[in-house]
Amino acid sequence: MSRRKGPTAQAASQCTVTVCRGCCCGTDKVPGVDHRAQLATLKAELAPVARIRAVNCLDACEQANVIVVQPSSAGRAAGGRPVWLGLVNDPDATDDIAAWVRAGGPGLAGRPDILDLYEFAPSRRVRRSLED
Repeated sequence: MSRRKGPTAQAASQCTVTVCRGCCCGTDKVPGVDHRAQLATLKAELAPVARIRAVNCLDACEQANVIVVQPSSAGRAAGGRPVWLGLVNDPDATDDIAAWVRAGGPGLAGRPDILDLYEFAPSRRVRRSLED
């Protein structure tokens, strides 16, 4: 019998960047975007400082491509909350997200003003699905 273990201490001390790669995000339904390069950039630039995970669908398809930045444990203690970013279809936006997370992310570093244009509030049902 196996037991599911919670997040490791290292994972809890890092931001988590969740990248939607489901039915719309990361597919040809959003043309003109190098979806593989976007995910590869986030992994390459953030692997030492954040947990990067690609998920099937965050159910916010009208906002494709969706990226959620969840605070580290220190960021959450400082008041940081998950930030949902939609329509992230520009390499510059991906770079801005990476720079913010490298600086500490939600609760620890000020978000670049340009990312305010990408932020959106998903439904409670959708938010809960990410937290489960």
